[in-house]
Amino acid sequence: MTFQKRAHKILELLETYGEVEIRQLATKIGVSEVTVRRDLTSMAANGLLYRTHGGAMKISDVIKPVSFANKAEVNLKAKDAICKRAAEDIAEGDVIFIDCGSTAFRLCQFIKNKNIKVITNSLPIVNELQHSAVTINLIGGEVDASRQAIHGTMALEHISRYHADKAFLGVDGITAEGLYAGSEYEAANTLAMAAQTNCTYMLCDASKIGKTSYLKFNNLSIVDILVTNYNGPELNKFQSKGISLSPVTV
Repeated sequence: MTFQKRAHKILELLETYGEVEIRQLATKIGVSEVTVRRDLTSMAANGLLYRTHGGAMKISDVIKPVSFANKAEVNLKAKDAICKRAAEDIAEGDVIFIDCGSTAFRLCQFIKNKNIKVITNSLPIVNELQHSAVTINLIGGEVDASRQAIHGTMALEHISRYHADKAFLGVDGITAEGLYAGSEYEAANTLAMAAQTNCTYMLCDASKIGKTSYLKFNNLSIVDILVTNYNGPELNKFQSKGISLSPVTV
């Protein structure tokens, strides 16, 4: 297959998913991961996509959030492994924040039988946890239809009224220099939840490690525990910043 045909297929997959991994592209196109890496580097140089640590994103999605439905379908195995590990630290009676990220959403399947209270701004999480053992506190404010989440001034005020034992949050990117988000609304909610909890868990699949995006909104000081399937040199940098690591395998 020629480079032009591979590039066309890559752009089609990016249009569908918003963000893709190298392994995913290699499987769907039928070429080696080495070839995919070379193609992504060339396409990024020509402004056709945004290169991430583990794959690529649509250029438009660097400054515009990917819809929740698309993001929820990416890296499912890694997200499930991360959330299964995180759920092990949730005790009966805990009050927890869960944000609107697609990784945090996968936590639902592992906590349905726990007698806990969940405070969230995610509509999919509310829907998923209905009729379970979990008590739900839905944050109020303006609805973002694309992200299926609630944001805004009233949402921040709502969060400030509660205190949680733990917060399970996600970001668009994390490096030794800080945390990155796709919008100011999501960054504000992340900061608000982290300020109202005893312990902040950051749930990040490998594609988020070493990745920057539209907005750097904070340093790593709000992160207590990083749960990730990434196993590379960045982990030493995170540890040097005082972050506890909880690695998982996929």
